[in-house]
Amino acid sequence: MSVEQSLLGKDTNYPTEYQPDILFPISRVDSREKYADVEGIQLGQDWWHVFEISWLNAAGIPQVAIGRITLPASSPNLIESKSLKLYFNSMNFTRFQSEANFIETVEHDLTAAAQAPVTLTLFKVDDLAISQPEGICIDQLTPERLEQHPDPNLLQFDLEQAEDVEVQLYSHLLRSNCPVTGQPDWGTVFIRYQGKKPCYRSILAYIISYRQHNGFHEQCVEQMFADIWQKFAPEKLMVYATYTRRGGLDINPCRVSDLTWMPRPIRLARQ
Repeated sequence: MSVEQSLLGKDTNYPTEYQPDILFPISRVDSREKYADVEGIQLGQDWWHVFEISWLNAAGIPQVAIGRITLPASSPNLIESKSLKLYFNSMNFTRFQSEANFIETVEHDLTAAAQAPVTLTLFKVDDLAISQPEGICIDQLTPERLEQHPDPNLLQFDLEQAEDVEVQLYSHLLRSNCPVTGQPDWGTVFIRYQGKKPCYRSILAYIISYRQHNGFHEQCVEQMFADIWQKFAPEKLMVYATYTRRGGLDINPCRVSDLTWMPRPIRLARQ
């Protein structure tokens, strides 16, 4: 099914009965066709934080939690976000014998939709800590030129330093648009890089160039990863975006060329 057939951007009644078939998978194949030869494009995770989780315990008393979903980048499908929100809302009035039973049910349903093993970790509502970003923030730099759509030609090497570097950069200036509704998506993007030194101003210009781009979170991160990989041919690369919350969900895709560079999932202050 295409995303145009999903509930995204449409008026929807919230279900009050458990409804696993509301989950809407979207194939990753089409968006990855031009990146087939890019190492790491299917290596990584999509982490989701779900802030609106509630179900009933065996006595009918509401339970609440914050969830972290881990969905492998190698999965054939991603899951459309509105369908995921409606799915969790459909469980608000459903009794489960235990928290473990609730987790087992969710993992079963999401695994079926993604066609790959999906895990759910629950946190008490006060227990999901806020992290501080690590690395060099490049937001105060001034790019030589700016574009409103992704342009890998913006990426340039640092001509003043030929030595290899290992560095983690980050920017809070990532903005893209939902390809269905046109609503803006905001995020912080981390780029860990080992190889010939890139020009940091050019990387900032490239991140800013997503400002009018229409793409799902996962697709934007994979395009960033592919463009940087193809332009710079680094020894190792990680691209990890922590998007802000919408509809009770935030999506945090991460792609790596080497699993030893897989970061731990974090939650930033504006999420």
